[in-house]
Amino acid sequence: MKAQDPNEIFDIVDADDRVVGQATRAEVHVRKLFHRAVHILIFTPGGTLILQRRSLAKDTCPGLLSSSCAGHVDAGESYGFAALRELEEELGINAQAEKHLEFVGMQKPSAANGFEFVRIYALRHFTGTLRPNTAEIDVLELFSPDSLAKAMRETPEDFAPSFITVWNEFFAHGAGERL
Repeated sequence: MKAQDPNEIFDIVDADDRVVGQATRAEVHVRKLFHRAVHILIFTPGGTLILQRRSLAKDTCPGLLSSSCAGHVDAGESYGFAALRELEEELGINAQAEKHLEFVGMQKPSAANGFEFVRIYALRHFTGTLRPNTAEIDVLELFSPDSLAKAMRETPEDFAPSFITVWNEFFAHGAGERL
């Protein structure tokens, strides 16, 4: 399985997140067109965050630490459906996650997040089994909020810029206070 398909079709959206066209993954990234993505933060019952180290085969941020699960919203797909699809594709978490998936925030496009409208979700108190897709993920790593804050201060270059913005957004709206 490949890490990504450059010919995948994404919806192009305007500054108000309205669909205005479609383009391939490669074209969207090269031309820096606004498009959609989801990020899911998965926490253990003790509040430890599970992060993925992205595969070296990824076209963006290879080898960097990122959200537990993340991906693009395919053309015609909803954010919620994309989140469930990505959980299944990247980590083997089935659709039963839907009842536990919590919407916690959103971001507008910026250079730091790859010109994406991002919806952020959380799975708290996760006790299931994870089966990382090795085409997408090299390894999963665990971080307490304190160890993550320290790592982000000391070695920010180890983290995907989009994850840093997602993590900051997660706390900006109080979602992190419920860990």
